[in-house]
Amino acid sequence: MSEPEVHARVEGKVGRLTLDRPAALNALTTDMCRRMIDALTAWRRDEAVEAVLIDHAGTRGFCAGGDIRALADSVAGDGVAARDFFFTEYRLDHLLFTYEKPVVTVMDGVVMGGGVGISWPAAYRIATERTVFAMPETGIGLFPDVGGGWFLPRLHGATGAWLALTGARIRSVDCELLGIATDVVEAARLPELKAAMVAEPGEIERILAELEADPGPAPIAAHRDQIDALFGGGAVEAIVAALEAEGSDWAKAQLAVLRLKSPRSLKVALRQLQAGAAMTDFAQDLAMEMRIAARLVAGHDFTEGVRAVILDKDNTPRWRPATLEGVTEAMLDAVFAALPEDQEWSPLKDLPPGQSSRHLSRREREGPAPDLGRGRVRGYGLSD
Repeated sequence: MSEPEVHARVEGKVGRLTLDRPAALNALTTDMCRRMIDALTAWRRDEAVEAVLIDHAGTRGFCAGGDIRALADSVAGDGVAARDFFFTEYRLDHLLFTYEKPVVTVMDGVVMGGGVGISWPAAYRIATERTVFAMPETGIGLFPDVGGGWFLPRLHGATGAWLALTGARIRSVDCELLGIATDVVEAARLPELKAAMVAEPGEIERILAELEADPGPAPIAAHRDQIDALFGGGAVEAIVAALEAEGSDWAKAQLAVLRLKSPRSLKVALRQLQAGAAMTDFAQDLAMEMRIAARLVAGHDFTEGVRAVILDKDNTPRWRPATLEGVTEAMLDAVFAALPEDQEWSPLKDLPPGQSSRHLSRREREGPAPDLGRGRVRGYGLSD
């Protein structure tokens, strides 16, 4: 028997989940998601467990996403395993979102795709100087799922659209400014942090206050006005036109990135965020994302994106359609359409309504930046 790729155990009064697939940057598999669901479900009912801590083995990354190669292998056949992965992963994300006990996620190293899905819902999201956060799915013919349709449009201004369309990579200081991370702790102090939480799970706020590091100024702050002005358009074509008209070096760099992405994925992602912004139930967003995932993972652009970016690494994908203009509204409607009843997504039964409490990042606790313009900003950059 091979060793499990997720270690679940109780230490003191803390349930601990440790991703242990470091050679694959802890990319998630269906079995890993199921193991986490089983442990979290058991701990919900266990009065001896007061909090949950999610971390990882190795130093390169918390979680780089789902196992893309396994998904590609599945869709080369009947695609059942790929659909089962998304269905199970989204149930895990929803369970964490509604979890009644405090969840602490250590976002050390690479945090992308599925790694975002199991860190975003946590009450405490701890970044380090090694954190690299991104939602890069449009570059392989997919879309920013795992709840991206809910969380991204609720970030300040057009930041979510910028992250979703470009797949931009941001570091810990930007994550904290945006509320994606609640706290920043030096990687060298993580063992001390984890030991303190296990010893005193009721003192998480105090422990984080004592170990909080100052990551310095946030690079994204210099471009927030540009992001809001240029990525706030209602259509991808409008965003491209705004970037072309603005003409700065930063705008040209964003254009160069967008031209590498799947045109279909770009339009799907923007519609996803627009639809998610109007939703009032996280489960509704995940049901939408299941429909999108089932269609895109079976499409040409995902297979081609995996070939160009992961297998051949030539970074010259041949998208279909090749242009934004070629992606019609009818094509998008088909992506978002309901699935057959037996394939629709549903959450686990007997979960509480609503969502777990959110906590402010250090920068948010000190007060909102003067240019926010949307009221008091709370966890994840959500506005009141």
